Amino acid sequence: MTSRYTNTRFFTNNLPEYENVLEDRGVNYIRQYQSSTYKNLTEDQLASLSVSSYSWQVGDRLEKISSRVYNDPQYWWIIARYNNKPTDAHFKRGDTVKIPQPLNLILSYYTE
Repeated sequence: MTSRYTNTRFFTNNLPEYENVLEDRGVNYIRQYQSSTYKNLTEDQLASLSVSSYSWQVGDRLEKISSRVYNDPQYWWIIARYNNKPTDAHFKRGDTVKIPQPLNLILSYYTE
């Protein structure tokens, strides 16, 4: 199983303005990951995928959709990325959610 953080740079955050947060958590620093950047899929990559559609409903979450479609909630970010909407909050009722498949192929495109 490939993590989306496998090739992601990280940094430690121990800035003075986070002193209370660090103290409350009982740690000296917090490991934070650099935001991932993805190149746009090529025409050939897009053509190689099968894409189903789903209508966003009240109470939906990307993790729930990922669990239902990919049998694993951790791949919510693939659906988010493919739709160019980074979080659940960017979807509203009635939005069409595009779900790319097969999972192993889209993973290979996004983790190259």
